[in-house]
Amino acid sequence: MPTRRHFNLHALGLAAAAAGLPASALAQAGDYPSRPIKVIVPFAAGGGPDVLTRKMAVKLAEVLGKGGVVVDNIVGAGGILAGQNVARMAPDGYNILMGASSHVTQKAMQPSVKFDPLTDFTLITRTVFAPSVLVVAADSPYKSVEEVIAAAKKNPGKLNYASGGVGSAAHLIAAALVLHVQADVVHVPYKGSVEIVPSLLSGATQFAFPIASTAVPLIQSGKVRALAVTSAQRMSVLPNVPTLVEALKAPELALDSWFGLWAPANTPAEVVDILFKAVVKTYEDPAVRADAEASGSVVALSRSPQEFRSFVESETRKFEKLVKAANLSVNN
Repeated sequence: MPTRRHFNLHALGLAAAAAGLPASALAQAGDYPSRPIKVIVPFAAGGGPDVLTRKMAVKLAEVLGKGGVVVDNIVGAGGILAGQNVARMAPDGYNILMGASSHVTQKAMQPSVKFDPLTDFTLITRTVFAPSVLVVAADSPYKSVEEVIAAAKKNPGKLNYASGGVGSAAHLIAAALVLHVQADVVHVPYKGSVEIVPSLLSGATQFAFPIASTAVPLIQSGKVRALAVTSAQRMSVLPNVPTLVEALKAPELALDSWFGLWAPANTPAEVVDILFKAVVKTYEDPAVRADAEASGSVVALSRSPQEFRSFVESETRKFEKLVKAANLSVNN
């Protein structure tokens, strides 16, 4: 007599055939995962998002109980290279992208980018929200947001801000601030977020908005000074640092980045369900949640893959409006 598993695999095979997927990839879904899953991180090794992903991956491998999980960095073009690579990979659940709000921004800025977050990926779950922090070098003369803005207005085109690449969170948030205060400053994009602080310390740039998981350890070590955070409320790890909303009375400057797991489009629903439940279980671990929260991130799992998709659709509309309003392009 056919078992329930046989019926599930038969239904999965029919769905996959309808989607035009190779039967060989589908036949293995019932044993998933039978080999290591690779999580592709579009950020430089050693940066905050990379470190948190690696810590999460250790527990995720334990939860899945077989196969293992490895992390691979594909860095470049503000996350575009990683997005394009994963979008072309086999939809078998063995290559997963750590997707981010910056991928949505990139597509809004550059429609020619060769992937679409909503059509080229199967969205699994959001993992965390991550505010950014306005920082300057520890020996900078600027002690507040207002002082940075005043200097920018007094010296048009003379102040530089750093980012981890065009379309990155650091770029988008700084551009939103510049738009709000109507200042003339210069964007200096680097290959990754790990290059932001060295640029501040060398004097090549004067301020930046690295993501909290990158910024907080450097603030705590005394290398940079925090002037404001981009979350709607103050961060528990930086309780004395005001929000941009507080400092400038501008609710629209509450801008959090977010991260989540994306698989190539047409990944079988059974595989997506396994991954979704495994990630939920992973973040039930107090140590994993503590690591995220200590970095200033907020664990914010989606209730379902469908909810995550609806969220990304909403974020796409929001970022398209911001990109248009700030006139952002690869050249600014």
